Amino acid sequence: MEVLQSNRRGNWDDTFDARSSQGDQVATNLPIFSLQTVAYIQQAIGQYSNIVAQGGWPVVPATKKLELGVVDPDVAVLRKRLMISGDLSTNAGMSESFDTYVDAAVKRFQARHGLPVDGVLGKYSYAALNVSAQTRLGQLQTNLARLQSQAQPVGRYVMVNIPAAQIEAVENGRVVLRHTAIVGKVDRQTPILNSAINEIIVNPYWNAPESIVRKDIIPLMRKNPQYLAENNIRILGPNGEIDPTTIDWNTEDAAKFRFRQDPGKINAMASVKINFPNQHATYMHDTPQQTLFDKLMRFDSSGCVRVQNVRDLVTWLLRDTPGWDRQRFEATIKSGESTPVQLAVPVPIYFSYVSAWSTGDGVVHFRDDIYGMDGVSELQLSQAL
Repeated sequence: MEVLQSNRRGNWDDTFDARSSQGDQVATNLPIFSLQTVAYIQQAIGQYSNIVAQGGWPVVPATKKLELGVVDPDVAVLRKRLMISGDLSTNAGMSESFDTYVDAAVKRFQARHGLPVDGVLGKYSYAALNVSAQTRLGQLQTNLARLQSQAQPVGRYVMVNIPAAQIEAVENGRVVLRHTAIVGKVDRQTPILNSAINEIIVNPYWNAPESIVRKDIIPLMRKNPQYLAENNIRILGPNGEIDPTTIDWNTEDAAKFRFRQDPGKINAMASVKINFPNQHATYMHDTPQQTLFDKLMRFDSSGCVRVQNVRDLVTWLLRDTPGWDRQRFEATIKSGESTPVQLAVPVPIYFSYVSAWSTGDGVVHFRDDIYGMDGVSELQLSQAL
């Protein structure tokens, strides 16, 4: 529970050095889509093949809250596990004390696995520790094949990594912005797609998809007939606005109408919507529920992607669109008027599924295989816990 309740997340920009003599850092501005990353994954596959050949790593008993200051026989097992994966220097020794070396090593491990970097072993950290080396090797091989089949983009582009719930804005072969994201639930998955961002809508109207009308809005109206009014949502039919009291909410008749939420602070997309052509009616957007970005498992949407600090991303996207600097963008938000802006130069966007990759010697990242695309149930940690 300590991990679940933590308000700190493992981001790629968390920097610390668990092996000071070797200088590894988890932070990087190397894009996942790069020939360097492919080469680093190939190196990691060699490293993990050796680990497997030597018998893998031990299972750490997941029965205690291990953290800085604890002295326990299980810490010796934890040390061995972290040494084998390269998170702890072999010079740190094999004592039963959870000292600052182990603390730094656990934090490095947590950052590589997208976990809260708190140095405390909770259930998600234990689950990630105890995935076998053989399974991790297979995960690397699966993701190497994915990246090798992906054409290497050039110039400016945006990459959404679904299992990491992270976004990279890339320019000149470097990540210039990194954003925490919220992606689709297991039963409402964010699709894999390639497109190009061509439009920003400031203060957007939100049109509820039929799936949300059926699964969410109709059940909510049965419980609270004022739900639509309280959320500034209007029902639009072929002849104009429809009074909610004229609809029988015990049926699903309402699903044939359009539900549109007015712009404003409680709008489901808040200040901005990022559009790109695709067959899934998927888009990226702001959200009024900013606390959701603090969650460890950020798989909460109905398929679209919510973006933390979205105004920074939009400012970057609009850079080559004349007249749309940050000042005008912010002023338009304050106006409250729905304003579509066409990008002068569309920016390619890739929704991808990469659950394992490497950013350098000894720095290998793994994420929860949230949608089960890696083919090994052991890797769907959040579903098993």
